[in-house]
Amino acid sequence: MALHYTSLMSSSVDRPNSPDNAKSMKTFVIDTNVLIHYPESIMSFRENEIVLPLQVLEELDGLKTYADQRGRSAREAIRFLDSVARKGSLNEGVKLENGSVLRVSIRQPDDPPAGLSSDKNDNKILMCAFALQREGKQVFFVSKDINARVKATAIGLRAVDYEKQKVDIATLYQGMREVDVSAESLAKFSATGEMAWKDKLLPNEYALLRDRVSGQTALARARPEESKLIALGPWEGPVAGISPLNDRQRVALELLLDDEVKLVTLVGKAGTGKTLLAIAAGLKKTVEDKKYSRMLVTRPVVPVGKDIGYLPGEKSAKMSNWMQPLFDNLEQILGAYHRPNVKGVDQLVKDKLLEIEALSFIRGRSLPNQYMIIDEAQNLTPHEIKTLVSRAGEGTKVVLTGDPYQIDNMYLDANSNGLSYLVESFKGQGLYGHVTLTRTERSSLAELAASLL
Repeated sequence: MALHYTSLMSSSVDRPNSPDNAKSMKTFVIDTNVLIHYPESIMSFRENEIVLPLQVLEELDGLKTYADQRGRSAREAIRFLDSVARKGSLNEGVKLENGSVLRVSIRQPDDPPAGLSSDKNDNKILMCAFALQREGKQVFFVSKDINARVKATAIGLRAVDYEKQKVDIATLYQGMREVDVSAESLAKFSATGEMAWKDKLLPNEYALLRDRVSGQTALARARPEESKLIALGPWEGPVAGISPLNDRQRVALELLLDDEVKLVTLVGKAGTGKTLLAIAAGLKKTVEDKKYSRMLVTRPVVPVGKDIGYLPGEKSAKMSNWMQPLFDNLEQILGAYHRPNVKGVDQLVKDKLLEIEALSFIRGRSLPNQYMIIDEAQNLTPHEIKTLVSRAGEGTKVVLTGDPYQIDNMYLDANSNGLSYLVESFKGQGLYGHVTLTRTERSSLAELAASLL
């Protein structure tokens, strides 16, 4: 059932003390994965009843010892629930600051749905919601687990995704617009280097001006404060041996090399050059320009099987397989990057100009004056993105790359991942720049695979 809980909450907000409020009050039964996705999610449900089945607390208890983000989110959620429990009885319900009532329920139906096994916690959580609905409540089961929502609808429950931090991937900010202009306008722009622009412009937004008749184009950067577009200067040569192969890659390098733009996101399908461009720019700014003390490169570890902590060997051995795509990009760049003090990845690490680290070891650190690249950021939740970007200290530049259509995190999709959420949240900020890369440059086979498969 396609429902959005933010619209569902509105009916009782304007009249919380009315006689009809008991009938209009909605009951949101929260699944464990919602709290893991965003520990503060409970505060998103205003002026209604929030129910946590006891099994949710059991699952949080089982996750709290994990060293990864799930464990940290579980501990944060438990601390929040502990603070609420000090204000009253969770069994009877505690009034929250947002006007909702939070309680923990052990309710199970006397006549559970046929075929729903009671051996699994997931099913017990569903049956708690089922029992509350049998009592006449307007129940909405909230879960990030698609299959759990399908099961909920199968037994007659209304199921919704947690969508407070969702965006519409179809209308995601591109960071660059393509504009048709006349031959005369393009010629004048090329001669003067600027063009007045009446439409709304965003800071660090770019435009590709094109004369459809001649096929000639020109790249421009927005100056919103002056309501004009400014021409980009001629390309001045390779960046760590890498040159842009299309207009959007050129824009990406402009943003990556601009020290005034402290946060950059590059979104695109496989092979568009996101990671390659980011690392090349980071090497130039760190090794050549010495603008930053070190380049820190990381990516989330989203295992199919066991987590990284259970692999044998030292930390470097544990990380090697997960970080191999980063090493591949580094080796490709260093093959074309001829600097006397750059003899290889090991030399960069030894000279402390490069650090390749797992995200698990970055939380809690303060990272000043560094060029920080977070690869595969589409596998992070909005909460994780917030945690990581807030690590940036004075003088640090943060670059996030990823493909929202290639997500390995089972509770995220193209609309709810942290990278997409950050793009929409930060657009229009003066220290932020973004570009969506659309053309695969890895190979013709890679382009075909990205398009067809």
